[in-house]
Amino acid sequence: MGTAERRGAPEEGVAERPAARRGLEASDRDNPAHGRSGESAEGQREGRHESCHRPLWVEEPARRRRLPDPVRTAAVRAVLIVSVTLIQAMVAFLCTMAGSWLAFPMVISSVASTVVATWGVVDVWVTRQVWSQRHGVVSEPSSTARSLRRERRARRRQERAASREQRRIRRRGGAGQLSHS
Repeated sequence: MGTAERRGAPEEGVAERPAARRGLEASDRDNPAHGRSGESAEGQREGRHESCHRPLWVEEPARRRRLPDPVRTAAVRAVLIVSVTLIQAMVAFLCTMAGSWLAFPMVISSVASTVVATWGVVDVWVTRQVWSQRHGVVSEPSSTARSLRRERRARRRQERAASREQRRIRRRGGAGQLSHS
């Protein structure tokens, strides 16, 4: 039984299949000829019900939300840099063990790559923090982004109320004015 069958699939077609399969399995158990012939239960089921097929996979909603684009870009860049650094370090080690002339340049480039890889990992962390601060993902009561949003909403409400008041005064034709000078 797959995870979609245990949880209950979101699509109707997928949700109906497990019940249909259970019905087929029950009818196979009730069948007295089951087990006497050379065919397996699967073979009998396929022969009788060809339209009931099981999909290769069922898409499930992600457990965590996808990383924002800038953070994902920085993370991919950091992974590539770190992997190249590890390869360079391995080549430097092997060249040193073999006594090759390439050992010294590879060690120097590995040291430089380590600095760049450290920068790449710190870049991911900084990008994530900046994105969270700008877009208000931090779910603390003192979140700066949340208070800014609240202020913006209050300002928009006041602007809408002021524009409604102006429209109402214009509709009256200035009847509320005290003097016409």
